[in-house]
Amino acid sequence: MAVITKKSPLAPARFPNMLPVAGVEFATVATNSRYKERDDLLLVKLAEGTRVAGVFTRSRTPSAPVDWCRDQLSRTEDPRARALVINAGNANAFTGRAGRETTQAVARAVAKAFDCEPGEVFQASTGVIGVPLPATVITDHLEALAANLNPKAWDRAAEAIRTTDTFAKGACEIARIDGHPVVIGGIAKGSGMIAPDMATMLAFLFTNAALPPGVLHDILVDATDRSFNCITVDSDTSTSDTVLAFATGQNAKHDAVTSADDGRLAEFRDKFLKVMQDLAHQVVKDGEGATKFVTIRVTGAEDDRAARRIGLSIANSPLVKTAIAGEDANWGRIVMAVGKSGEAADRDKLVISIGGQPVTRDGMVRPDYDEAEATEHLKGQDIHITVDVGVGSGSATVWTCDLTHDYIAINADYRS
Repeated sequence: MAVITKKSPLAPARFPNMLPVAGVEFATVATNSRYKERDDLLLVKLAEGTRVAGVFTRSRTPSAPVDWCRDQLSRTEDPRARALVINAGNANAFTGRAGRETTQAVARAVAKAFDCEPGEVFQASTGVIGVPLPATVITDHLEALAANLNPKAWDRAAEAIRTTDTFAKGACEIARIDGHPVVIGGIAKGSGMIAPDMATMLAFLFTNAALPPGVLHDILVDATDRSFNCITVDSDTSTSDTVLAFATGQNAKHDAVTSADDGRLAEFRDKFLKVMQDLAHQVVKDGEGATKFVTIRVTGAEDDRAARRIGLSIANSPLVKTAIAGEDANWGRIVMAVGKSGEAADRDKLVISIGGQPVTRDGMVRPDYDEAEATEHLKGQDIHITVDVGVGSGSATVWTCDLTHDYIAINADYRS
């Protein structure tokens, strides 16, 4: 079996220092349902009154937990959460009525344990598609989980939700509202099947700020659009993509907030985005088989939407990604990817740069272009490509990784 288990060369040196978020506690356990000798089930207990918002995959074949969460958020204008349950190894996707029954049974069991409504129990699953997930895989462990809740167990929480991830992903910031500090912390998982469309594989944000669900939702959607929706590993959108944000309001001393556009939230929104972009970048850096982190900046497009489509066309191109893996400065593949995007571009004004060195001018390669310099840049781990398509003022930045032999090995043996 050729599954790659070594840690990504782009992984951070260590898991970050994460501050507790008032009203949030974590517990993990090993179910041994797929992975052996590692925790694969996470329970998060949330303070009474916690508000919640979410964004989910636009896949037309969503998982049962995605449907469950969407339903709970749509039932009221003031959705609340008391618990979050996440299992790794089985996506509970394409499992029909059995999948729906499992989410219902889990919600009932957790609600009974925490004396809350089933609709206050949010769920996410990640792993193999099409394999039924017995509710007992989760419910049999609730008593042990509830007895071991810890507000500081961020690292164990992030470890428990991994599948092919080679490292746990977390990020934390402190923001001020009305001069009072609040904590924003998050964890994520993702390595393959990453081309998010509203979210990423799985990500969970927690803050003790007191925010209404509508405000939290607006902040989450905006930040998702500029973070998780700007990354790609392999162009495949998961059935399970979920980003949930929880605001406990515990120990929050700031005045009431009623709009996401309130100027008092400017720092909070910046720090919230910073946490989400940090997590999104970590997902790319853990892309299956990745050895290089690639930043692609597109300018001169008709609008920002067009710029992102062009950027993702480049980022998703197997030819571009394998050239980067092979440290081959084959800029013609970038030209190809711009052209196939379907967005407006002026061929004769197209300016491509690799590592800050301009490559093209007037519809052809520059006479002073130094391919050796571009090749040297591609030998590093942080790759920078910029493209100006010469038709407007739209711009966007997207992030991806290279495509190596290890990606094939990991996915060829994924179910082995």
